Amino acid sequence: MLVAKIGVTLLTLGLLYHSIFAAPDTRAAWQQLLASALGGAGRGPVLAALALVPLNWGLEAWKWHRLARHLHPRIGFGRSLRAVLVGLTLGFATPNRVGDYAGRLLEMPGKRLPALGAVWLGRYCQLVATVLAGAAGLLFFGLKFYLAGYPAAQIGLVATALVLGAAVVLPVYQARLLLALLGLWRPLRRFRPALAVLPTYSARAITAVLGLSGLRYAVFCAQFLLLLRAYGVQVPPGPALAGVAGTFLLKSLVPSLNALADVGVRELSATHLFGLLGQPALPVLSASLSLWVINIALPSAAGLLLVPGLRVLRGRA
Repeated sequence: MLVAKIGVTLLTLGLLYHSIFAAPDTRAAWQQLLASALGGAGRGPVLAALALVPLNWGLEAWKWHRLARHLHPRIGFGRSLRAVLVGLTLGFATPNRVGDYAGRLLEMPGKRLPALGAVWLGRYCQLVATVLAGAAGLLFFGLKFYLAGYPAAQIGLVATALVLGAAVVLPVYQARLLLALLGLWRPLRRFRPALAVLPTYSARAITAVLGLSGLRYAVFCAQFLLLLRAYGVQVPPGPALAGVAGTFLLKSLVPSLNALADVGVRELSATHLFGLLGQPALPVLSASLSLWVINIALPSAAGLLLVPGLRVLRGRA
């Protein structure tokens, strides 16, 4: 599995280099783009995207607060925010961001096995938002660019998207069914003790968490659209949103070694989808990299300041 992930990462980065960085005059074009985005007409959208970073991670902390409070009612929002930032930092360099689990569990008092299931539920709800919106985005590209003139195939693609949407939503509202299915396959049975907490969440609580996940996803999309505008990408709002949603979904589907490997997957997906919309690769790449810097790299650095003092800070909470 590790070899496969390394292979996928190297292949992705290789394709990205071949399609963009091997092109002539890339450095000069990139310098011109950065100058326009940071010192010209693009400054306003960049600042707006930066202003949304606290809202982005504030929504994630609020979501975790709702989940953690179910297990430990006395946990406050400040502690939830600290857990999210520490988890982001620890997940930065771990495969599939598993360090995010450790960071949040370190801030949970008492038994941590149920908290493991709560972390999974929060991440899965975020994935639901990504899949639902991303499926709609990729459906746009499939119908417009790949299956135009094939009505039967278009109907099949729409039906597949609807079934996929129902399939990803079902587990959060039918947790007992999910646990029963996990018991049927021996390799997955080890996850049942941690996920046994899922049925204790009410449908109302799960709907609230899904709503927060949707709001956070909307913030991500708004940031990406603002950065695309800052770098001069000119696409109508509908297709642009489809490209952003499709990019996020493709990134989520590819297993990665760490947050740095995610960069190549997202950038390659973005340049391909926006290339179908007639946009040059370099501005799209710049916007996507900027999104990663402001939403992942900078908050991870902030969370790093909290890691050495976890015990002291926990004692003050």
